[in-house]
Amino acid sequence: MFLGTHNPRLDDKGRLFLPAKYREELSGGLVITKGQERCLYVFPTAEFQRITEALRAAPVTDRSVRAYSRVFFAGASDEVPDKQGRVTIPAPLRAYAGLSRECTVIGANTRLEIWDTAAWETYLEAEEPAFADVSEEVLPGIL
Repeated sequence: MFLGTHNPRLDDKGRLFLPAKYREELSGGLVITKGQERCLYVFPTAEFQRITEALRAAPVTDRSVRAYSRVFFAGASDEVPDKQGRVTIPAPLRAYAGLSRECTVIGANTRLEIWDTAAWETYLEAEEPAFADVSEEVLPGIL
């Protein structure tokens, strides 16, 4: 499970230090792809394979499934962190997420998300006030 908020910097070569607490779990490989709201999703390889199987089971005759799958997989890049725990984020993915030097990495349960820090702050400012209001809709009877 991925938790927390971290603020690594993107270096001049497009590399990002993964949060130290997740380096071992991601050391065998990971997949970076486009996420919603212009962030990047980072999945451990096993979790990405689970999602792949779920999408494989979805009906290819459904236009939204085809469209989602195309963007999701076409933008995906499998990476292996270096010995220092850095991962290279390909230029097209950096451009999609508008990543500059200042980045925010958040834990989002089964994945990490990489955001441009200014974009994350704007998103959080807009969405955080409604957080308490939606808990019953998202987790009925749980919280």
